[in-house]
Amino acid sequence: MSKKVVLLDYGSGNIRSGERALQRVGADVTVTADFQQALDADGLLVPGVGAFEACMTGLRGVRGDVLVDRRLTGGRPVLGICVGMQILFGKGIEHGVETEGCDQWPGVVERLQPNGDEPVPHMGWNTVDVPSGSKLFEGVDKERFYFVHSYGVREWELKDTRASVAPAVTWTSYGGDRFVAAVENGPLSATQFHPEKSGDAGADLLANWVRSL
Repeated sequence: MSKKVVLLDYGSGNIRSGERALQRVGADVTVTADFQQALDADGLLVPGVGAFEACMTGLRGVRGDVLVDRRLTGGRPVLGICVGMQILFGKGIEHGVETEGCDQWPGVVERLQPNGDEPVPHMGWNTVDVPSGSKLFEGVDKERFYFVHSYGVREWELKDTRASVAPAVTWTSYGGDRFVAAVENGPLSATQFHPEKSGDAGADLLANWVRSL
């Protein structure tokens, strides 16, 4: 039986390409902002494009922050993508504006700071540094993924976890600036890159997530 995945429609995100990508890997996808439907689904995907503050406003408008917290309390899988990953952290700072995030992980989303002449946003294909034992990246740990962003988490702040439950954090670099590319933390996973725009590698990553539901 196909896994039921809700793609949360809160006014921010590349909804249609995300829907197609999930359908491609065999998920039964519903695009909705309905709280109960999203709570009951096998998996919840939280997309996000644009500004951190706007995404948080939209998310709170459909009680998405409560939804994510309630699903995780019950051990029910959530996947955040791009700004949908960023809003899972403690706060975002854009243009001097500080906005509180969902605070599932401590940390600050801030502007990238490449060392050389590399332009911001970071746009295009990049490799990732995957920790051993990753389930999300199984079979695709050597592949390249597609990024489009100007902000990221440049320091992982969650330090006081037991080794047996420590999150698996995947990193990447742009212009010498290192930042979080993905996190796997029990039922909560997230990617800074866009798997739905990352060709076969992205499809395989989404398939890994769907199979885990």
